[in-house]
Amino acid sequence: MDGRRRERLWRLVTERVSERGSGIGWVSVVCAVAVEALAIDGSAISLRVRDNDQELIAADGDWAISLEELQYTVGEGPGVEAFASGGPVLVSDLTIDEQRWPGFADAAAGQGLGAIFAFPLQIGAIALGTLDLYRRAAGPLSPEELSDGLALAELATTALLTDSTGEGGQNALWARPDVVGYYDDVNVATGMLATELKISLEDALLRLRAHAFSHQRPVTEVAKAVLDRQLRFDSPQEPS
Repeated sequence: MDGRRRERLWRLVTERVSERGSGIGWVSVVCAVAVEALAIDGSAISLRVRDNDQELIAADGDWAISLEELQYTVGEGPGVEAFASGGPVLVSDLTIDEQRWPGFADAAAGQGLGAIFAFPLQIGAIALGTLDLYRRAAGPLSPEELSDGLALAELATTALLTDSTGEGGQNALWARPDVVGYYDDVNVATGMLATELKISLEDALLRLRAHAFSHQRPVTEVAKAVLDRQLRFDSPQEPS
């Protein structure tokens, strides 16, 4: 990796943190810098663990949030694959790779996604999550943009550690234990369904995701409807 490119991007990140204040978190600034420095339209950083579980940490724009949540809803996509494989997943034309992730690709294309570039966030052999870069127009990253994407993934990993340890002066909002996580409603609703229907947590989450996908609703919205008793699953198969 070109150390000069990394240094330039890190300088840009530190400048933006100074302008915005440390409370916003370094991770959020990395997302903003990614959109600013590369020819992309949205970016998101998610922590990920096995079994397609993830937590949205930061995103630049509602469009990126929607696409990141779509990967969570269907349990597939470039970000999921990049995390599992440990290598970048570069999709310059979503229509060509739609059979790779049929559930994600069809819905994402409907939201105007043309290309996506997912970079794993790692410390040695330990995988933490992904930096996902979204672009409306199809087309590959240039060699320079690819180098910047790799550098930004490294900076995002550093930013995660800085935010979570409070090295930047205080813990970022997402890293505070008293702050509700982005998918906490989904986790609670999953537990409720598992108890009520006497099924496993994995099957309960699958029911939520399937309902969200088939009704073209965010899984967070479906989970809230379950918690508010506006949506009931009377059997392990069908909601009422």
